[in-house]
Amino acid sequence: MTPQKNSMPDEPVRDGKYARVERERRFLLARPPLPAAVTVSRRITDRYLAGTRLRLRRAESLPGGACEFKLTQKVPAQRTGHLQGLITNIYLSPAEYDLLAGLPAATLSKTRLSVPPLGIDVFDPPLHGLILAEAEFTTDEAARTFLPPPQVVAEVTDDIRFTGGSLVHAHRDDLLSWLADYDIRPAPTNPRNP
Repeated sequence: MTPQKNSMPDEPVRDGKYARVERERRFLLARPPLPAAVTVSRRITDRYLAGTRLRLRRAESLPGGACEFKLTQKVPAQRTGHLQGLITNIYLSPAEYDLLAGLPAATLSKTRLSVPPLGIDVFDPPLHGLILAEAEFTTDEAARTFLPPPQVVAEVTDDIRFTGGSLVHAHRDDLLSWLADYDIRPAPTNPRNP
């Protein structure tokens, strides 16, 4: 059985003065894309600030490119489907980022590969073997009618285990169990480099 978000009555989720509606679908892949298909690569480190809905992100363009720093608040819609909730981003200077990075947080690191229309995240240990693709949309109709590409193993939009806020607290055994629920078994790793 796939865990789902808590269902609540259909309350409208609307763009606000500062927040925008986030429409997104998430998918599991069994393997990363071929390098020739990747248009942009970025190293991302997310810090989920303890006791908040805030995420501090450092994204570095690869190879050795510019860094982008931002603080994000996500307010979930508390219902299933592509309508994720509200998202607000604040872009930061390196000094602002460094100041906020001193706050207690749980950290998640990954490489994001752009293969339009997907952003494909290849996770670092302890979540190695997890390859999660996301597609973002500007309208409900576009989200509903999107046809996932053939490399998609399963859609996990409604499986809360595959959100950043859950993954940041996951252990290796948790991940392997969750992936097994979708018949995905990551290749064994070198015992000296788990």
